Amino acid sequence: MDRTDANSGTRDVAERLRFDEAALERWLFEHIPSHDGGLKVRQFKGGQSNPTYLLETPRTAFVLRRKPPGKILPGAHAVEREYKVLDALGAQGFPVPRVYGLCEDEAVIGTPFYVMDMVPGRIVWEAHFPGLSNADRAAHFDAMNATIALLHSYEPEAIGLGDYGKATGFVERQVSRWSKQYLSDSDGGRVPAMDRLVDWLARHLPPDSGEARVVHGDYRCDNMIFDAQAPKVRAVLDWELSTLGDPVADFTYHLLMYRMPGGANFSGLAGMDLAALGIPSEEEYVAAYCRRTGRDHLPNKDYLIVFCLFRLAAILHGIKGRLARGNASSAHAAEMVERLEPLADLAWEEAEKAAL
Repeated sequence: MDRTDANSGTRDVAERLRFDEAALERWLFEHIPSHDGGLKVRQFKGGQSNPTYLLETPRTAFVLRRKPPGKILPGAHAVEREYKVLDALGAQGFPVPRVYGLCEDEAVIGTPFYVMDMVPGRIVWEAHFPGLSNADRAAHFDAMNATIALLHSYEPEAIGLGDYGKATGFVERQVSRWSKQYLSDSDGGRVPAMDRLVDWLARHLPPDSGEARVVHGDYRCDNMIFDAQAPKVRAVLDWELSTLGDPVADFTYHLLMYRMPGGANFSGLAGMDLAALGIPSEEEYVAAYCRRTGRDHLPNKDYLIVFCLFRLAAILHGIKGRLARGNASSAHAAEMVERLEPLADLAWEEAEKAAL
């Protein structure tokens, strides 16, 4: 699967994800003063969890994200939380799309949704940023690093997100949550490496860091919109997994790009000549984040690498379950699911290497 082609642009709305466009138009007139009618709706190709739509009018464009229709797991697809964190971070000047309104009335289009700005720019789907000069590639990596460090600089209480999650026990809760979600989703089947990882993660759980910040949960290059001309992050997208938690765990998830291979199955950097590409090494990238956040190292990094790989595999397992239930959002869900077992195997390899 060509990730850029598979995820870029829009398509006709899938039959099962269609809704009453006239009802949406009435809502837009009531909640967005600049809306002037003439609505056309397309579905973005990307998005494995919450269906995302382009709302075009003769003068402007918006983006709508909604919960998928049909059976969903408890606590999943929380577009209400996405709206809350976007609203709070936008007020601080953090690069997120402007949000216009949240609709929790299922009578409008069938499930809750929110509407936000369509931010111009480009999304990069490959971790090695193809097509850029070495200097521009290095500058884009620095921009990603600075943006996640900025996110982790906010005191949740000070920006109105003190109640966005529990302030302690983040890693333990996350291990428990994703282990239970994997084990309870029988539609996704069992994966031997995942079963071993559930046991390993529980046995090697590190002490709580006691640190709480807003964490994105899925911070990677293809969840950002970059400026079309400059190495600048214009918007961070896809906040479904955000909560209060351990910022080191959040940053470690971002580091997975260094551990995963590139090629047909993954968009990673493992095996590439980073220096020849102008990309900082993992150690250099960690050091830059530590300088920006006042740290001297990343505690529990080996454990967190294993957990973050496991969690990503659990997300793919969830896509497999949704595919079996018939409510996967992306047309490329089946191709995504092919990565599940190789990713689980990679996580187990990291567990066997971890110096714990």
